[in-house]
Amino acid sequence: MPRLLLATNNAGKLSELRELLAGVPFELVSPADIGLNLEVAETGHTYATNARLKARMFAQVSKLPSLADDSGLEVDILGGAPGVFSARYAGKEANDAMRVTFLLDKLKSTPWVKRKAHFRCVIALAAPDGTAQLVSGSCRGMIALEPRGKHGFGYDPIFYFPKLCKTMAELTPELKNAVSHRARAARRMRALLLACANT
Repeated sequence: MPRLLLATNNAGKLSELRELLAGVPFELVSPADIGLNLEVAETGHTYATNARLKARMFAQVSKLPSLADDSGLEVDILGGAPGVFSARYAGKEANDAMRVTFLLDKLKSTPWVKRKAHFRCVIALAAPDGTAQLVSGSCRGMIALEPRGKHGFGYDPIFYFPKLCKTMAELTPELKNAVSHRARAARRMRALLLACANT
């Protein structure tokens, strides 16, 4: 079975991608699985640019087809911020809890009806020759008034689904993998991988 490199060092993303892509006709491997220690700076100004950049670099170095994603939280009243800078919004050394607190502070005087937001995700699949294909997914919600839930990572504890009456961090992994931005992009990537395997 051919190998597919999941080009991320983020344990949360890696776990989700393994679950979302389970059953594809590839052996899913992580950088650690193949002894690869590589960090790629996200210098692009769009999710697509960053995802493509990471996938291509990992594919070039590993000589394996590589899959990378870039995702972010966009808050309407903040003009789409933090967007592509979601991971660095509170500073390069900030952890998830610090990023959540920083964003909530920005919105502390914002009424509930104006706390609309969405998550976006772009996944890139790159071959060692540099060719790349992209898929994307998004989901809409609100920014909660305070963190809730213990699942997930990143901004999940404050991304609230009105229809489910829960934050993303309160969802079971199974439900999150049905409704999240990454799940929607991964479904499109799964179809692409199946098509690649049959050609």
